[in-house]
Amino acid sequence: MEQPRSILVIQTAFIGDVILATAVLESLHKKLPTAHIDFLVRKGNESLVAAHPWLREVIVFDKSKKIKNLLALVSKIRKSKYDLVVNIQRFATTGIMTALSGAKMTVGFSKNPMSRFFSKKFGHNMEGPHEVERNHQLIEFLVGKDHPRPRLYPSAEDFGRVNEFKVRPYITISPASVWFTKQFPAGKWIEFISAVPPELTVYLLGAPGDKDLCDALIAGSGRQGLVNLAGKLTFLQSAALIEGARMNYANDSAPMHLASAMNAPIAAVYCSTVPSFGFGPLSDNSFIVETIEKLDCRPCGLHGHRECPLGHFDCAKTIEQSQLMAIIERKEPSI
Repeated sequence: MEQPRSILVIQTAFIGDVILATAVLESLHKKLPTAHIDFLVRKGNESLVAAHPWLREVIVFDKSKKIKNLLALVSKIRKSKYDLVVNIQRFATTGIMTALSGAKMTVGFSKNPMSRFFSKKFGHNMEGPHEVERNHQLIEFLVGKDHPRPRLYPSAEDFGRVNEFKVRPYITISPASVWFTKQFPAGKWIEFISAVPPELTVYLLGAPGDKDLCDALIAGSGRQGLVNLAGKLTFLQSAALIEGARMNYANDSAPMHLASAMNAPIAAVYCSTVPSFGFGPLSDNSFIVETIEKLDCRPCGLHGHRECPLGHFDCAKTIEQSQLMAIIERKEPSI
């Protein structure tokens, strides 16, 4: 096909998925620097790509009135007359947008129920390749095999907002997760926090709903130099803070991907899930923390559960505090 001049990229999943999808934006801009690129995300995630330098427009899908807003978006997309639509999502709603887009070429994953109507479709294997690689195959025919890591672009104002927190060496901990079995237990975090050298400030990061958990960690550790920033920073402000940390600790969750997008040091704690699902850290200085026990029940699912299916949660309880502590002083990444 002729080189597209206008491109729509669609990823209406969760925060981490949107962050990983930014690698597609990087690849497209590098190969097609004059093309107009728009990015369609679900409402609530648009701030991740606010003022993104390679985007002409960020289009927001409000799922609260799904049918009404879907019809309006399809109309908007058709009027834009895109040369290429790249659908990274695997569900029917975005498949409808893609199939009805009127674009000269449409690409997506074969798992999308509407993929029969796409110009090109590709498999999506959850075991082995990283999600960035899986996404890249959608545009490899256009940009070649090389793919960059995801990238976010905090503004000067975002960096200015967190400058006050960078006066001393620090680490960040993002202790929460939507899924219970992805979340390192509070008692384990407290044990680790209590052992962190006193010369390091510890910033606790998270959404507004994570404030109580972070307060509990502060109370439980009794440590000085522990600051709860849950709900006080935007995504991009958190990314700006994460970039300057001595080390960042997070579950298999969105903050891990924030670190990857800033090429910031990251220690990713895996409980019920495993890195081989393809959502591991990508920073040059990356570490995996997981149980050394051979558990037949792990992994117990792709996204985690509200509770341990077997009631013991050994995948988290058998991770030792020493595994987290050793990373602060290590020089070489574990992956």
